[in-house]
Amino acid sequence: MHTTRFCLIRHGETDWNRERRLQGHLDIPLNARGLQQAEQLAAALGRQQLQFAALHVSELTRARQTASAISRQLGLPLQTHPALKERHYGAFQGRTFDEAREHIPHIYRLHQERDLHFDLQGGESLHAFSQRIMHCMQQLAEQHPGEQILVVSHGGVLEMVHRTASGQGLNGARNFPIPNAALNWVSYRDGCWEIEKWADETHLDSSLDEL
Repeated sequence: MHTTRFCLIRHGETDWNRERRLQGHLDIPLNARGLQQAEQLAAALGRQQLQFAALHVSELTRARQTASAISRQLGLPLQTHPALKERHYGAFQGRTFDEAREHIPHIYRLHQERDLHFDLQGGESLHAFSQRIMHCMQQLAEQHPGEQILVVSHGGVLEMVHRTASGQGLNGARNFPIPNAALNWVSYRDGCWEIEKWADETHLDSSLDEL
């Protein structure tokens, strides 16, 4: 079996990231720092002179803006995928966790209990989200056997991949960073995922962790 290597990237910073406001499927653009991070990221990939077979991207604006800088630097076209979008956060979308605790306390409580099948009132459960992401990732691995590819997506998406590759599962709080515009390397071979390097921020001035 051939090994497929993924360079996973969370989009650059948005104003809502700075406010710690949940974006989910809401289409929020990068802020000025996020656009700068995208350029720093693209320049770093260019300097490393790595060969990538493809650039796969979430269809949301913040991911496409981040990937556009990479596309210009490396000469790779953007291939967008609805399945690489962030988790749909239902009643949480557009709110901070403090606002959710105040205005929708019953939903906030269920969220904090990490019920894997709770859909956040019209959103997406953790179980369904993880299934969506890992199905898409496996499809990409099978599409690119033995190749190295870029995937530009979202913090929640990267969390699902890390939890799967590390065997951590979906229960329990996250205990690893997911910075904006960092480089994260994972590989897939014969049905198995492996983390090679995570949260490389050496090309950035600063970066916010995922919520």
